[in-house]
Amino acid sequence: TYLLVFGAFLFLVPYLMKKPIFSIGLANFTWVIMSVGTVLVWLSGFVYHYAPLYTIYWPLPADFTQFSVVGAVMFVVGIAFIMIGTLAFIVNIYGTVFYTPKGQKKQPIKPLLMSAFGIDGFLNIVNKIRGKEPYVKEPPLSLPIVAIFRGTVDTFLDALVILGAGLLILFFIGNHVFQWGLHYHSVDALLYKNIFWWGLDLIADGLVLIYVAGTWYLLAMLITGRNLFMQNIARAALLLELIVSWAVWSHHLLSDQPQPEIMKLASGEMITAFELITQGLAFFITLTTLWLARPLKMTNELKFLLGGLLGFALAVPAGIIQADLGMNRILHNTQWVAGAHFHVAILVGLTMTLYSAIYILFPILTNNSVKLFSQRLANWHFWLHLLGGIGMGAFMGMAGIDGMLRRHVYTEGEFLGYMILAGICGAMILAAWFIFMFNIIATIGLKGLIGIFKPSQLKKDVIIPETAAAVQKG
Repeated sequence: TYLLVFGAFLFLVPYLMKKPIFSIGLANFTWVIMSVGTVLVWLSGFVYHYAPLYTIYWPLPADFTQFSVVGAVMFVVGIAFIMIGTLAFIVNIYGTVFYTPKGQKKQPIKPLLMSAFGIDGFLNIVNKIRGKEPYVKEPPLSLPIVAIFRGTVDTFLDALVILGAGLLILFFIGNHVFQWGLHYHSVDALLYKNIFWWGLDLIADGLVLIYVAGTWYLLAMLITGRNLFMQNIARAALLLELIVSWAVWSHHLLSDQPQPEIMKLASGEMITAFELITQGLAFFITLTTLWLARPLKMTNELKFLLGGLLGFALAVPAGIIQADLGMNRILHNTQWVAGAHFHVAILVGLTMTLYSAIYILFPILTNNSVKLFSQRLANWHFWLHLLGGIGMGAFMGMAGIDGMLRRHVYTEGEFLGYMILAGICGAMILAAWFIFMFNIIATIGLKGLIGIFKPSQLKKDVIIPETAAAVQKG
């Protein structure tokens, strides 16, 4: 997902700002090192059975009575590669936003920063309430750029935390190999868990929601051809979402007995509930923008956008339900969390939003030179993915309500009916992906597929896409 999102943003930021990317070399470095890192992490589990879980809870990653040192080293190096690639992406995004290409007028840093953090939108709201002129009529950065900029703040903070966890694991690998005599209990497991979840939740409840909101806004504007409804509110809401994302991690620790009760109540419940407001605002603004532009043709990008909105409309309340001290006692560590919450959020909400972006960017990237191979296949892709994703989350959620745990093997067929139905729905998602891939590859052809991995023949200062004549000239 990171590679898909990073690739899209490394195209969109230069395209929307009408200037070349800061560094093509850095962009190529990003996808190469992240791809290598992903393969290493996968091999550490597949070959060496290094399995510290997605959450790498301490002291599991340092337990060398059951895991090999080679697998641990491969895992840490893979994670480090992914995070280094992430930092390279961040440098490229911020470099593109702030640098001035040759021949263009230099913009002051202050208004760019104020726009990037949504302060200008907030001041516009304040001035409107006070009956004054807007602080700025035309913000220097468009709303999608603001969302990308702000989400990348959380991306940076998360990368630092995950890199820190990797360095800690690497230190204890050295401790085991060279017999330094330090026990893994010297690391406070609860403190580690809080720091780790603070960083990891910057993805789940920070950059994902901010990036998704920004993508919804961009899609709504591209689909309707009009400005976004309530732009100043949208800018201010993105700033609120960024701040909220720094203080909600404790909802992952509601069932941890040593976790202070005040943190469970404040961070885990009260502040987490703000996500209903921030995500609800993004939902409302996007739908209202579409509504005001009626009639609209039900294009691929529109229906996948609506599917993505539906996914988050189901997944966010499911998450808020389990972010309650009472309900969390029942739902924590069950298939409800995996199914009704984050499977629906990722597989329906996030993935269908990304599919919408792909369908709308595809003609832009190809200068409208190719036509989608089969609209019928695109329709099959939509319905199989939507029904499969919601169905999978629903049946897993039902199993969770009945007591089925995550990370647990049931050998007596206790929840077999739910799992068969969830498996069928999962197969529908897989079939939808194969249909999508076939449709895209059939559209561009094998020559086009191979050409993606060849060095570009265009000059580095060409803003893609442009008309064929401009490309040939430049």
